[in-house]
Parts: sequence; C-alpha cells; structure tokens
Amino acid sequence: MSSLTTAPLAPLLKKLFEAAAASSPFVSPAIADLTAKDRTRLMRSKTHYRYFYRRLKDFPLAVSPETGQLLYMLARSTRARTIVEFGTSFGISTLHLAAALRDNGGGRLISTEFEPSKIERARENLTAGGLADLVEIRQGDALQTLSVDLPDEIDLLLLDGAKALYPDILDLVERRLRPGALIVADNADHSPDYLARVRSPAGGYLSTPFAEDVELSMRLA
Repeated sequence: MSSLTTAPLAPLLKKLFEAAAASSPFVSPAIADLTAKDRTRLMRSKTHYRYFYRRLKDFPLAVSPETGQLLYMLARSTRARTIVEFGTSFGISTLHLAAALRDNGGGRLISTEFEPSKIERARENLTAGGLADLVEIRQGDALQTLSVDLPDEIDLLLLDGAKALYPDILDLVERRLRPGALIVADNADHSPDYLARVRSPAGGYLSTPFAEDVELSMRLA
C-alpha cells in the first residue's frame, strides 16, 4: 500500500496534474512579451529571478508526473527522514516527498517559496492530502530561509526553484548532506555552473542526467 496511489492523495494529484497541464505559462500574457532568449536569460539570472518568477505566480510550474513518482521512489528506497526542497510552488512535488515520509514512518520536510499566494495554495493542497503535519514551508528568498535551522543530516535535496541559484543553495546545505544523500535537480540544464560542479570528478558527487530534464546526484562523502 502506498499513500501515493490511494485516497486522498491519488485523486488530488490527478486533479493537480490535469490543472497544471491545462495552464502552460508560455502561452500566457504573463510572459507573452518575452522572447525565448529573454526567458532563458531571466531563468539563468542571479539578479532578476524574483522578477521573472513573480510574473509566473499564478502557475504551478509543476514537476512531471514521472518526476513526482521518481521523487517518491527515491525517498522511499533511501528511507529518507529529512528532506529539503527549494521551490514549493503549488506543492505538487512537496506532496510526493511528504507521502514518502509518511510511508517511511514520519520525518521532516522543509520547503521554501518566496511567493505568498503559492504558499497558501501549497498549504491547502497539503491539508487536502493529509500531509500538512510533515511539512514546514518557509516564506522568503531561499538564500535566507535555508541559511538557518536545518537538520544536522539531510537525506534528500530537491532543487526546483530559480535555476541560477542551484549552486548557492547547494552551498547552504552541502555540509549537512549525509554520505549517500541524493540531490534531484529539475531543469538543471538551465544551471550550467551547477552541472559542472556535481559532474566534476573532484566535486564529491556521482551525477547523471535522468530522463529529459532531471539531474540525479549522490553525495559521496
């Protein structure tokens, strides 16, 4: 039995994924005035990311269903008890990770999001899924919210916020990643500095592309 495939979570995720599929931001007036080149530049910017993502505040920017299942499976198989997530959005990835914690017997998931309206939506979804008690959502810029009060050991890190900040977020949590801890970086191709770091033989990670848009890394020491 899995929380992911039973009520109340399974029908909730089905509804959320259907809504996400029907609301692509790239055909929305929110960013219709931006060229593809402009979007890429803003996604990779360390100074304009808040401007870009604020324009997308009404969109879930969800992981794919396949990535969601991958997150659940990784957290379950490693018996994760402490998880950190960069980028809550509407909480779809959060639901998958929290479900794994529930089925592992409990734990703590720290997520962070700077857009208040998204936090409200995520909390509603977590409550509907019966998982709110496992999740702490910190409001604000992750460079501040993840700089304090982290668990001594982190089992899994999900990077799914502003892509340019992936190396900076890794800096904040790296010393707390236990040997064997996993990092899942969504859309990591927009963070070449991050990819160079985790793929370097001297970087302390074993890393490989997974599917079309995910980089999966393991902390070696």
